[in-house]
Amino acid sequence: MQFPESWLREFCDPAIATAELADLLTMSGMEVEEARPAAPPFTGVVVAQVLSVTRHPNADRLNVCEVDAGTGTRLQIVCGAPNVREGIRVPCALVGAALPPAEEGGAPFAIKLGKLRGVESQGMLCSARELKLSDDHGGLLILADDAPIGTDIRAHLKLDDTLFTLKLTPNLAHCLSVYGIAREVSALTGAPLKTPAIAAVKPVHDATLKVRVEASDLCGRFSGRIVRGVNTQAKTPAWMVDRLARCGQRSVTALVDISNYVMFEYGRPSHIFDLDKIHGGLTVRWGRAGEQLELLNGNTIEVDGQVGVIADDKQVESLAGIMGGESTAVSDDTRNVYVEAAFWWPEAVAGRSRRFNFATDAGHRFERGVDPALTVAHIERITQLILDICGGEPGPMDDQVLNLPKAEPVRLRVARAAKVIGMPVTQAQCEGVMQRLGLQFTSEPGLITVTPPSWRFDLKIEEDLIEEVARIVGYRALPDTPPLAPVTAHIRAEANRGLSAVRHALAGLGYQETIGFSFVEERWEHELAGNADPIRVLNPIASPLAVMRSSLMGSLIAALQGNLARKASRVRVFETGRVFRRDASVLDGNRSVAGVAQPRRVAGLAWGRVDALQWGSKERAADFFDVKGDIEALLAPRHASFVPAEHPALHPGRCARVELGGQAIGFVGELHPRWRQGYELPSAPMLFELDLDAVLARDVPAFAALPRQQSVFRDIAVVAGEQVSHAALMEAIAAGQGGLVRSARLFDIYKPATPAADMKPGERSLAVRLELLDNDNTLTDERIDATVTEVIARLGARLGARLRG
Repeated sequence: MQFPESWLREFCDPAIATAELADLLTMSGMEVEEARPAAPPFTGVVVAQVLSVTRHPNADRLNVCEVDAGTGTRLQIVCGAPNVREGIRVPCALVGAALPPAEEGGAPFAIKLGKLRGVESQGMLCSARELKLSDDHGGLLILADDAPIGTDIRAHLKLDDTLFTLKLTPNLAHCLSVYGIAREVSALTGAPLKTPAIAAVKPVHDATLKVRVEASDLCGRFSGRIVRGVNTQAKTPAWMVDRLARCGQRSVTALVDISNYVMFEYGRPSHIFDLDKIHGGLTVRWGRAGEQLELLNGNTIEVDGQVGVIADDKQVESLAGIMGGESTAVSDDTRNVYVEAAFWWPEAVAGRSRRFNFATDAGHRFERGVDPALTVAHIERITQLILDICGGEPGPMDDQVLNLPKAEPVRLRVARAAKVIGMPVTQAQCEGVMQRLGLQFTSEPGLITVTPPSWRFDLKIEEDLIEEVARIVGYRALPDTPPLAPVTAHIRAEANRGLSAVRHALAGLGYQETIGFSFVEERWEHELAGNADPIRVLNPIASPLAVMRSSLMGSLIAALQGNLARKASRVRVFETGRVFRRDASVLDGNRSVAGVAQPRRVAGLAWGRVDALQWGSKERAADFFDVKGDIEALLAPRHASFVPAEHPALHPGRCARVELGGQAIGFVGELHPRWRQGYELPSAPMLFELDLDAVLARDVPAFAALPRQQSVFRDIAVVAGEQVSHAALMEAIAAGQGGLVRSARLFDIYKPATPAADMKPGERSLAVRLELLDNDNTLTDERIDATVTEVIARLGARLGARLRG
């Protein structure tokens, strides 16, 4: 919400400076996001009148002007503006004036006595762009014909003004107008609020437009009036154009400007129809499937039963409470208009414009609530402005009241207010707050019952009234009190490490952290997570962000695409965060809300060279085993097992399920070739996604004495089928009962290029080094040989392996 300070002070003018006013607004909940001057500093510019214009003798595009600047003598000024002409009044920078610099941070531009093509120039006639009032550089800034000659332009145009930009929360709908903000300032400061009287316009004719409201749950009140003989080509007054510009609204036409002006003034969006383009009467109803409407912004939309419309006897003419249609828009040929102001239920407008990917000032206000009691008064205000600017003959007011909000009393307990605010407040203070805010109330000892006024849609519960008391009394009045409860550090269990430790560990492995949206493309869920029924977002902030993620892989692939678009040759990224899936059961401390599980995950992606560019090793692409090693390092000292598996996003032959202590904690593998092509990647990246709670868990260190005996190592080579995996081999070796095998490591695999006498086709030799240890006794050759023989026998029984000859 942007507005000039001068307009606000016309309604309420407290005896405080601009900086104090900005601080007051912010501390009352209306955050001042920006307060900037309406014009940059400059001096020596006055109102002047061009008395004569003659061609420059030595330049085709220059003119020599005689100017009256109120100095007592006529000035000769050379001007190249295309719109200069005799009789106009314009800003004139006198000799010695300091104009705003051409570039920000530059020195002021000084006006000196000079010559242009041999002709002396005693000043400069200025455009709005040269004074930094706007970007318009089409010619001189032409002032009103009655602008006082010689008056300082800053005083004439009220340039010593401040433009406030407020960042309002949704509950402050009553502050979406200059008058609404002034009402709050009056309550905060006690300065009187000036409420201009809006007189009823006397009808000149009795013509009315037939309007039928079919949906009272869409429109609770509908007011309108016909105005005939309007001059739509009339020029908008300069004062209105200036105020609209300082509210961030450009001037369009007189009728549109009047409607916008009243919206900023009183917060009432309205619409003006071309009466002669309406077929029959108007009907206010819900839309029907298949109906189309061309809007004023040029878009053509299709409505349905969830969208309110205003239709005539032939077609839909307006999107209720949001935007009018092109077919009944006013134009230069318009002569008769219909002025409409209505109360649209906030629930009937909320979210509708976002369905069509645009937003309007009207929709922004109506979905938060606009005062239903003043539709007639605001039409009277609009009508009077139309008559003053465009002329015309007004008709009688048509006001249909169907279904207005019922003000439900809200009770405020004084003791409760004191407890919530954290400081003692008296009943007299609370009653004073309600009086200053213009709220009707009744009171009894310790209790105040408030009936919210028609412009307050946010007063529903007791806490809303408590907030008003805190705002008006002032947050600065709150005492500085220490917390009552002792502040104690939260000690993390020794069996868990912090998330930062995991992030640092991944960073140490060469991964960079990314942060993605919890809202993702539906395509990712179908293709990469195999989720046919993702959780949908009711009002997505953008159409691609329509569902909640159940996997982090899509975000990582999107990050890869962004890096590849910037010619990255090596990408290693990771992300931690929650995913969302439909599941009422909750395990391992994961949170669940309304049947939605929100487990935490950590996922990573590696693409390109395994190492950064260097000379010490040959260049090769990262593969499954590189990422597998990263996972093992991340989980160390716990040992994970990798079991062949399938995942919707991963290559069916290059994918493994990661298991820890017999529990599946995630997947690792290469991106499926179908998705590599679908996402237009030059080669397939390696991906992993793990349960973060499992990664955070760690074994508590346990004391173990150093062994008093030395280990003994024996190497064995066994012949086994190619289907025997490393995991199966290690599991068979560790299954012994004697307990002498401390560790085993596979250090060689041999498969002859030609058939060998000791190996059949489909077999290979596996060389394993065994570490044997007995903590209590020295191992003898007999015990060592017996243990090795037992291991070989067990491999034969379980895996069909035999000792290689």
